Amino acid sequence: MTKVNAWLNAARLRTLPLSISGILVGTAIAAFHGVTNPFVFILALCTTIGLQITSNFANDYGDGVKGTDNDERVGPKRALQSGILTAAELKRGIYISIGINIVLIVLLIVTSFGLKQIIYTTLFLILGAFAIWAAIKYTVGKSAYGYNGLGDIFVFVFFGLVSVLGTMFLYLKAIYIIDFLPAIAIGLLSVGVLNLNNMRDIKSDKSVYKNTLVVKLGLQKARMYHYTLLSISFLCLFCYLFTTNGSLIRYVSLIGFVPVFIHMRKVAVTNNEAELDPELKKLALSTFFTALLFFISYYYFL
Repeated sequence: MTKVNAWLNAARLRTLPLSISGILVGTAIAAFHGVTNPFVFILALCTTIGLQITSNFANDYGDGVKGTDNDERVGPKRALQSGILTAAELKRGIYISIGINIVLIVLLIVTSFGLKQIIYTTLFLILGAFAIWAAIKYTVGKSAYGYNGLGDIFVFVFFGLVSVLGTMFLYLKAIYIIDFLPAIAIGLLSVGVLNLNNMRDIKSDKSVYKNTLVVKLGLQKARMYHYTLLSISFLCLFCYLFTTNGSLIRYVSLIGFVPVFIHMRKVAVTNNEAELDPELKKLALSTFFTALLFFISYYYFL
């Protein structure tokens, strides 16, 4: 394997569609309120992708040096685990990606707020710094929050609330209460992806004392938690669509939940954790598909 392929492996490109789902929804909501800005949109996408890649590098490094990624782990081999990249190389990659993230965050904030709105600029710089910290500390270090059952909270906050409402604020300089509903919907779907990942890895995580929420709950309760996340997500999005004005085409995003409900049935009848691995891709792509349909319907038709 070439070094380029090794870094692409570590970047885990299959995770990127999920990461940009909130950007699509936040941009669509802003357009619904009458504000668009292609430069903000492009920079927001690049910033989110950059943060996700940093997180993937850090997760590969953190789980690798802790021994969490071992032969018992189900799913694709990680870069450090398989030896295609060394710990030192991954660490350099993390530092470089952090530098790129800082540049993108500053460009995004300046493009949105200019140089005169000091309060907004400062708040978003702090938020950007916290996002970089969260991307790294999920698995890196002794106090990694992913090892203490807090990953679900951080995913909900950053993939849902910050991604959707933060993006919307970059355009509108305002947040409306009703817009929390789609933010919660995307956040819960994203938590569902993490929960499914942790259900798949429950045995290997438990063996290395990675105390994810699934390890704490147990597999059966984790299944009920999974159904609850996805069901509430659907209800939040439906309520938002029902309460906003526009043509019936706004309901098209609910089509994205058809494979989600099929997925829920699959999880219910699956007893072998390894068989949950293909469901990860399905749920992540269903989330992206839902966000994309929402974007198209609200950006172009309402």
